[in-house]
Amino acid sequence: MAAIGRLVARAEAVDDEWLYIHDLETVWLARLRAVAADAAVDAAPDGASAAASGELSGGELEAAIERLVAEADAVSDPHRAIDWLSTLPQATLVALGAGAW
Repeated sequence: MAAIGRLVARAEAVDDEWLYIHDLETVWLARLRAVAADAAVDAAPDGASAAASGELSGGELEAAIERLVAEADAVSDPHRAIDWLSTLPQATLVALGAGAW
């Protein structure tokens, strides 16, 4: 979520897109928070392994998210930052095994 904030800060250089930028921020942060809340509720100590379910292990997931954040942080162009305001959350949701909507 902090990486989205950094993208917003870069994207705000495009004055004509200010409302769109903040709409993206609002919607995607809400979606990521909802997925995080669902994951906390669904976390069950049933012993099923991530490998057995086809999901990333904790370490693999953390590495994937860190790589996504690094890619987003490498974006310096404000217009590309706007693109990444959708790309980062959607790729994160894929890594988490959640649907974008």
